[in-house]
Amino acid sequence: MTQKADLNGGPPLGEPTWKQRAVERSTRTMQLRAEQRVQRFLDSAQAIMVDKGTTDFTVQEVVDRSRQSLRSFYQHFDGKHELLLALFEDALSRSAVQIRAAADEADTPLARLEAAVRLLFDGSRPNPAMTHPLFTDFAPRLLLTHPEEVKVAHAPVLTVLSELMTDVEADGGLRPGLKPRRAAAMVMQTAMFLAQSSGPTESPTAHPLTSDEVWEFCSGGISRD
Repeated sequence: MTQKADLNGGPPLGEPTWKQRAVERSTRTMQLRAEQRVQRFLDSAQAIMVDKGTTDFTVQEVVDRSRQSLRSFYQHFDGKHELLLALFEDALSRSAVQIRAAADEADTPLARLEAAVRLLFDGSRPNPAMTHPLFTDFAPRLLLTHPEEVKVAHAPVLTVLSELMTDVEADGGLRPGLKPRRAAAMVMQTAMFLAQSSGPTESPTAHPLTSDEVWEFCSGGISRD
C-alpha cells in the first residue's frame, strides 16, 4: 500500500522519523566510506607516478599500494583511464583554486586577470626538478583521443578566467565585440600552449618566453586600450 505524503511537505504519513534519520545516517556513512576508498586509490596512483615518473603502471599496482581489493577498484572506476582522468581533473581543480586566490589579491579587474594569466602560464611550464606525467604523458594523449574530456577537465580553470574576464568587461576594459567566455578560452589555451612549448632549456642562447611577454600579448588582444 502506498503511503501518502504529509500535506505540509513532511515525511510520508505513518513512517517514523527515527527510521528516516537512521536511513539518512546510513547513507551518509556509506558515501563517506566510498569517498575514502576512492581517495586511497587516487593517492596510491599519485604516489606511484611520483616514484616512476610516468603513467606507465597497472591497476593491480594501484590496488596493492592502496591495500584494497580489485573488486573495490572496479566499483569506483571503469579502468586505468578513468583513474588518470580523475587525477587530471583534480589537479586542474586545485589549479583553479590557486588562480582564484592569486587574482583576489589584486585591486582592479584587469590586474586580477593579469595575475591569473601569469600564474596559469608559470604553473603550466615544465619544471626540470619535478615530473608531472599527468600533463606530459597523459594530457597530450587525452587531447588526441578524448578532446571532450579535456574540455570538461579544464572547466574549473575556464570558469575562473571567464568570471575575471566578465569583470573586466563590466569595468569597461574589454575590447568591444569580445565575448568574455570566448576571450577567456582563447587566453587560457594561449597561455597553456605557450607554457608547454617554451619550457626551460640549458642552451645559453635560448630565450624562453616570460610571463611578462605572454601577458602583454594576451592583454593586447583583449584590452580596449
